[in-house]
Amino acid sequence: MIRLIGIDIDGTLLDGSGAVSASNQQAIEKVVALGVHVALVTGRSYSFARPIANHLPPEITLIVSNGAVERSITGKTLARRLLPRQVAQRVLRSMHKYRDAAALIFDRDDARQLLFESMDWDNPNRKGYWARNKSLIDQCTPLEDALTEDPIQVMFNGSVADMRLLVSSLEGGADFAVALTEYEERDFCLVDITAPSATKGHALKWRAEHLGLKRDEVMAIGDNLNDLDMLEFAGLPVVMGNAVQSLKERGWFITGSHEQSGVADVLNQFILNRH
Repeated sequence: MIRLIGIDIDGTLLDGSGAVSASNQQAIEKVVALGVHVALVTGRSYSFARPIANHLPPEITLIVSNGAVERSITGKTLARRLLPRQVAQRVLRSMHKYRDAAALIFDRDDARQLLFESMDWDNPNRKGYWARNKSLIDQCTPLEDALTEDPIQVMFNGSVADMRLLVSSLEGGADFAVALTEYEERDFCLVDITAPSATKGHALKWRAEHLGLKRDEVMAIGDNLNDLDMLEFAGLPVVMGNAVQSLKERGWFITGSHEQSGVADVLNQFILNRH
């Protein structure tokens, strides 16, 4: 019996317009009413993810920044897995040629949550994020000067080819984790460098252990490469119909796309119809 569900946000819970469909909302309300714990598991920061939960049950939690932080809807911190600042500094220095695509993200709810050095915010793939979050963004040159505390992550973003090359050239790696999120149709890619324990899979495993649950009581639903270890951990991994091809080739259950309320479909099939 499924008692914990980790649901990705972008490309999974949200449709193409960035909204939670009525079907998805109703299905989540029903499974929570049955006593199932639901966690939204996303690469977004808490402040960027929190509005998505406005019309969802207050019992859900938000695992944000690819597993680095978990909070309740009220903002109470349940877990934090920060990247040591000396590791962040080393990553920045070793990837100096990508500085115009780099940023530091901190666990803050107000200004200076995201700090950049020379990023072009007029880039079409960044413009929308800037418009929604500019009050939380500030500039710092050099970026290392911002490391007065441990950050959540070092983030890079750019074309798919450039970001794949960046990942292949990262030095070391035992003391950090790398999450890759690709949007090939937009030729845009996000690379998140976090603490080794700050992944969606580690965070969902921690939540399951905290609830006293086994893997076969856990479902995970996702669509992109940063969902991989979360899907691998879950006893019931579910891939969206719009997922990247490599996830769809793993033999996991495939539900409808984010435009077809695929989350609602799989919750109905595996949980609600069985009650």
